[in-house]
Amino acid sequence: MQPAFSDIIDIGQQCYERFIDGSNAPEIAELDIELAGCSNLSGNYTVGRVSPPNHTLFYSLSGQGHFRTPFGSFTISSGQLIALPAYQSFEVTIASEAWDIIWLNLSDTPQWDALPKHRPEIVENVNLSGVHHAMELLYLEADAENREAAIHIIGRHLHQLINRDVTHSTDRHATRLTSLFAAVDNQLQYQWDVSQLSKKAHYSAPHLHRLCLKYYQRSPMQQVIHLRMQRARNLLLNTQWPISYIAHYVGYANVFTFSKRFKKSVGKPPREFREAEVKEKT
Repeated sequence: MQPAFSDIIDIGQQCYERFIDGSNAPEIAELDIELAGCSNLSGNYTVGRVSPPNHTLFYSLSGQGHFRTPFGSFTISSGQLIALPAYQSFEVTIASEAWDIIWLNLSDTPQWDALPKHRPEIVENVNLSGVHHAMELLYLEADAENREAAIHIIGRHLHQLINRDVTHSTDRHATRLTSLFAAVDNQLQYQWDVSQLSKKAHYSAPHLHRLCLKYYQRSPMQQVIHLRMQRARNLLLNTQWPISYIAHYVGYANVFTFSKRFKKSVGKPPREFREAEVKEKT
């Protein structure tokens, strides 16, 4: 039998939180948000609530958090969100050395009727970086017009996430692959290999290969190369960066290897491609 729940706030000196409420962002009332925050946590952190009247969302940016609920215990990691229903007790603690999160307390109103009402729900492979950045802006921004723009971003992302089809007809594999290659696109300079891609996507290497062929008509590494060539093409067109710099930026230490790959993908070497595009514009 698990221990009884109680209202607890044990937040140590190594935890840093930026609270968003009606005093610094009155616009949150439009979304029926009672309180929200961006938190960088380490050391002591335990928060417990007994029958809170609002829904609570926790999204893990990095690290892990552990939740105790009447329906059992759950751990969320980077890229996962947990939705805790209103009027259900819970307790949350850090489950890693450090844990970076965003969290929101949403009023139990018709706007959020699609949230789970009976038991906690974990959503995997979700990208709420847009919500995170908008929340940081909301916390810092003094201008009401800019705060309104941030609220619009937060609301759009949350409604897209929460009002998704409850049968999850959206292909979960497609969602997971989108999340994987969005992460790759953010680190094209990193020396990705199939093992690292498989581990990040939580698939075996053969299964990831089959899925990439199905959705992209490319192998996992071919998809990485495709993203690198897209970025290289954009940089050649929109910057005056040296080709050697662009090569390193998209993950090629050897300029010759980069040029050969670019020609195979685009049909022209990088220098010739750039010169042709400049000539066409003039």
